[in-house]
Amino acid sequence: MRGTLRTALTALVFVAVGVSAAAATSRIKDLANIEGIRQNQLIGYGLVVGLDGTGDTLNNTPFTKQSLQAMLERLGVNIRGQQIRTGNVAAVMVTANLPPFATQGTRIDVTASAMGDAKSLAGGTLLVTPLLGADGNVYAVAQGSLSIGGFQAQGQAASITRGVPTVGELPNGAIIEREIDFSLNSMGQLRLALRNPDFTTAKRIAVAINDYMGMPVAQPLDPSTVQLTIPKKLHENVVELLTDIEQLQVEPDEAAKIVIDERSGVIVIGRDVRVSTVAVAQGNLTVTISESPQVSQPAPLSRGRTTVVPRTRVGVQEEGRKLALVHEGVSLQQIVDGLNALGIGPRDLITILEAIKAAGAIQADIEVM
Repeated sequence: MRGTLRTALTALVFVAVGVSAAAATSRIKDLANIEGIRQNQLIGYGLVVGLDGTGDTLNNTPFTKQSLQAMLERLGVNIRGQQIRTGNVAAVMVTANLPPFATQGTRIDVTASAMGDAKSLAGGTLLVTPLLGADGNVYAVAQGSLSIGGFQAQGQAASITRGVPTVGELPNGAIIEREIDFSLNSMGQLRLALRNPDFTTAKRIAVAINDYMGMPVAQPLDPSTVQLTIPKKLHENVVELLTDIEQLQVEPDEAAKIVIDERSGVIVIGRDVRVSTVAVAQGNLTVTISESPQVSQPAPLSRGRTTVVPRTRVGVQEEGRKLALVHEGVSLQQIVDGLNALGIGPRDLITILEAIKAAGAIQADIEVM
């Protein structure tokens, strides 16, 4: 059991966030997003051709067959009612992200993912595929050769697959056809959306902006939003104003929290976690079973038989009979040192933290993933 604990301790990933007494400051750019400046997801349905027999089985994927027939009909080829047998075509879903302020004619990356029973998209070419936004409008058109990161090889009795050969990338594979209108310079007010909502952080951001501007232009509306009123003299140069504001340094605040992932044994303890005076004891039960079979020989000239007689020895020992005293208001480093002094593994540490929380001795939230 002791060896198991040592192995578990070695595998433990223990992340102590902000152990130092003074918290580091961060740029407003890293703490908040500007509302309205965001990416938009695009999606489309298309066909990949030119595969080396690794495409969809048309009898098993009727949508691929129908799409192939419809495409050929648009090109003047009528194959309705004809038997089609080809393994060089695959139906794919094409996805992409439309960046903010993307202009018409620029290119973006796209990803093609097989929908049917295709084995690989290696060597394939994506045909013209319109990419639609959530409003149903076409914002980009994708076409080009796929780049596959994985591969598949097989023989009659064995096969090997590395990566995911049914997903391909098209770097700069789509051309933007429609722009999303967003006139930044015409806006009189902007809102900053905090990535980690917190009342104190929102107030500190507003104070930092007001100190920089020399006037009350920023106001926290809630834990996740700071409203910024653009001065009239800067209405035509909002970009320069936001560039300066993004670089302002703010010390973010955070709630005292302990995050536990029981599946992997990862424990994350926040900087502001504090405990009341509590005593912690941890003990493990070690059970040792040893087998020493003995051979039993019959007496000479007797009718007995040679047999093996089992001999089992069972021992029970309780280890780790230690009692650690954790004083009130100790720091994170002292908590870690005190618990590590018990020589416990991550699973036992999770149990101890939950038990201390149940006793009301931890001033923090425990989140179990």
